[in-house]
Amino acid sequence: MESRLSEIEIKLSFSEDLLEELNRTVARQQQEIAELQQQLRDLRLQLQRSLPAEPGGSAHEIPPHY
Repeated sequence: MESRLSEIEIKLSFSEDLLEELNRTVARQQQEIAELQQQLRDLRLQLQRSLPAEPGGSAHEIPPHY
């Protein structure tokens, strides 16, 4: 009985350690995702600012003289 209880305590200890490690991993990944989302927003803004303004419509329209 004592041996069985010790096995369960050891397994519980390993499970708790694993859970803590998984929590740290998820927290780190969430931080990385937030940073990547911010970088994506920054890149979109940078792209929008670098594109020339298109007055009067799309660049894909056929000019009126055709």
